[in-house]
Amino acid sequence: MTIHTHQTAPTQFVSINGIRFAYRRFGAKSSVPLVFFQHFMGNLDDHDSALTDAFAADREVILFNNAGVASSTGTTPNTIEQAARDAEAFIDALGLSTVDLLAHSMGGLIAQQVALDRPELARRLVLIGTAPRGGEGLGELPPDIEALFFKKYEHQEEMWLPILFTPSEASQAAGHAYLARITARKDQDVEVSMETVQAQAAAIAAYGAEKDKTYAHLKELRQPTLVVNGNNDIIIPTINSYLLQQHIPNAQLILYPDANHGAHHQYPELFVQHAKLFLDAE
Repeated sequence: MTIHTHQTAPTQFVSINGIRFAYRRFGAKSSVPLVFFQHFMGNLDDHDSALTDAFAADREVILFNNAGVASSTGTTPNTIEQAARDAEAFIDALGLSTVDLLAHSMGGLIAQQVALDRPELARRLVLIGTAPRGGEGLGELPPDIEALFFKKYEHQEEMWLPILFTPSEASQAAGHAYLARITARKDQDVEVSMETVQAQAAAIAAYGAEKDKTYAHLKELRQPTLVVNGNNDIIIPTINSYLLQQHIPNAQLILYPDANHGAHHQYPELFVQHAKLFLDAE
């Protein structure tokens, strides 16, 4: 087991296809590392140490910024398909042939595409607060919800409170605990650029516009899949989690109560228990 934790793992870099990917890698050496795919506007420090350190106790954890995001170089693509190819290139650059993917929100879109592109690479999928291609309301946020991503705060990380958590006292308390965790690291990653934000928004919108009410492409996702969400996701409507579970051949679904887009951050201990049971199953 490495001596590093979420807070101390050094930021490393690997280059492929002219892109210098920033990543952090720590935890117990394992045959199948767990690669985290980040959400819209997120960087290395928006990952939650309550999750990463818990998984790192018995498996290797890898966090990364995709092309053009924060401290990675290159151009952030405006399609999910290209973002997936970039993620695949990053994993290949690390010399990994089999990984598990834990992916949130936009990261879940990219992880699904990776699993479709490279079924031999992705062993198991944990998809959190995400949707299928062409999902309900994907890339079609109401103006008041979209505005939440661009509201200015004295402490800008507070933007995540209404986006990831419900208004209830319990959920907001969990949100503040999450904010304390993601701001604890001293050497914080650089902020995501507006160019990246615009490209990611365009990618999500285009992916959401590819409508097929049969969701036939999900039948090709043969990997065991755990779908997780809150019961009231205002960013990617919770109905999409049902759609994933119904159309992916080997999928199971967990919904957490009084929870929004960041249910796994609200219930980190419970989520880790559920995810480990799934990831470690024979």
